[in-house]
This record gives sequence, C-alpha cells and structure tokens, in this order.
Amino acid sequence: MAFRYGVIGTGALGGFYGGMLARAGREVHFLLRSDYDHVRRLGLRVDSVLGDFHLDRVRAYPETGLMPECDILLVCLKTTSNPLLPELLRPLLGAGGVVLLLQNGLEVEEDLQDRLPAAAIAGGLAFVCCHKVGPGHVRHLDYGALTLGAHGRTDPEIVRLVAADFRAAGVQAECTPDLAAARWRKLVWNVPFNGLTVVMDTTTDRLVRHEASRRLVREIMLEVIHGAGRCGAPLPEALADEMIEQTLRMTPYAPSMKLDYDHGRPMEIETIYSRPVQAAARSGLDLPRISSLEWQLRFLQDFRGDRGLPGGESTPGIPEPRVET
Repeated sequence: MAFRYGVIGTGALGGFYGGMLARAGREVHFLLRSDYDHVRRLGLRVDSVLGDFHLDRVRAYPETGLMPECDILLVCLKTTSNPLLPELLRPLLGAGGVVLLLQNGLEVEEDLQDRLPAAAIAGGLAFVCCHKVGPGHVRHLDYGALTLGAHGRTDPEIVRLVAADFRAAGVQAECTPDLAAARWRKLVWNVPFNGLTVVMDTTTDRLVRHEASRRLVREIMLEVIHGAGRCGAPLPEALADEMIEQTLRMTPYAPSMKLDYDHGRPMEIETIYSRPVQAAARSGLDLPRISSLEWQLRFLQDFRGDRGLPGGESTPGIPEPRVET
C-alpha cells in the first residue's frame, strides 16, 4: 500500500522529513504559510549531510481546505500550536487516516485524542539537527533518527509501514511498543538542555564542559529518570551519563527552545516541563529542580518573549539549527 502523506507545518522539521519522503517518490502534500508562494514557484531545497537535493515541483498549499485527504498526516508544528490542530486536520482525515505527531513533550497524543475522539493517532520523536536557511530552504546538519509508536487503538502495523517508508527514503526509523516511555526517555535530554540554555543564556557544549553546570544537567536528568520510573517508564540512571557524553561529541548549538526564546516566540513549557511535573505529582513524587526550571522559564516568557521586550536577538556567533533531541 502506498500512503499519501500530508505535512502540517513545513518548517525545518517538516521540510526535511517530508522532503526526504518526496525525494524517494512518495506522494507528499505540504501545508505552508509564509513560504507558500516561494515553494510553489521555486520548489523546496534541502542541504543535507545525507545528500543535497531540490524538489522542483512541490504539492504546496496555503490552507488545509485545499489539500486532499491523506493517509498519514505528519504534524511538525510546535505543541504551542496544538489548539489549532482539530480545525486544521478535520478536512484531511479520511477513513483510516492516521495523525502522526512529530512533537516534543508528554501527553500530546492524549490531548489530541480528547479533541478528536474518532481520530487514529500515533506519535514520533525526532533526533535531528536542522534549521531553515530561508524561504523553502532547509539545512540538515546531523542526525535524523525517528522513533515512532501507535497510540490508543491505532494499528501498530500502519506505524511499522510508515517507518519502512522513512527507511526506504534514507531516514533511520524504528518503532516502539511504548510511546509514553519513549517520550520520557527523550525528556531526559530535552528538560535540562532546552531550559538551561534559555535560563543561563548559553549553548549545550558550554553546559557539559563546565563542571558546575554539568553537575546541574546530570541532577536534572536523574530527576527526569526518577519521575519516569514513578510513572511506569523505568529508565536506567546510567542514561544520564550516556546522554552527557553524547552531548560532549555534538557540534555546539542552541536548542529549539533557545531559538524560540531569542526570537520572541512562545516556548513549549507546558508539554516539556509542566506535564512531567504534574504526572510525577499524581504518582506522589515531587520534581523540585524541574519545577524551579519551569517557573524561571515562565517568568522569562512572560516578561521577555511574549511581550516583545529585549531578547529578540539570537545568541551571537552560534548557528541556529532546530534540534529535536
């Protein structure tokens, strides 16, 4: 069976993964906003460590009402846009269609299921370093692996076939039987590095190369691991050291939350920080370091990002990849 794919949000993430599928010959329909005219006329360009390519003819649309029904809808928007999803997705969901949320954070599938009770939903976690260079132009710097999983009543076989499509397109993709556990595992990295780069106005390499900040990163990671275990997703404490070592080998960068903050955009505080804290609290465990980081981020968002006060410039001298890790 050949799936018809729809990409909801053709930024760096949607442009890269949707572009890889389209390059491999899959039928892919792209929803765009500001880049629509450019991509419709000039196509989509991806500069990638896996090989550069340019899609001359792109199935591009300025609104979902003009798109055809799709078998697989890849949602590549930030979770701050999720209240808009029911309106965006309803025109595109045909019989048997699946919504696949390529997003960060906890309980995002449950949220959408509440809003679209009849929808088949799956989730995905991307470990990729990419950013938009300009209109219709994405640069993929490193990584790219996907972890995909079915949610609720969704048929895992469909998710397996989607993963196979990605692998055929040159993207490393695996399936997990426990999507919630996979989300907790990713939070072990997301929680310290996204938040601390904002609060401390720094980059990932500096956090892991300085003794004091590296200790703080590790303590926050362990707190996530303890929260995961209390919530039924046991993870080994050694994972913290593995992720720190992995980060030491990475190219210096500012994670996606840091870029959002620097450019005055809303940060994904609710799904990355509030949800894990609340989930652990329901199981009788406090996560004080994560709670403290959440409160600091909320203060900074209210008085700097959302209100347009100083802080709209990006970190000097640091490249601006969107990193989903």
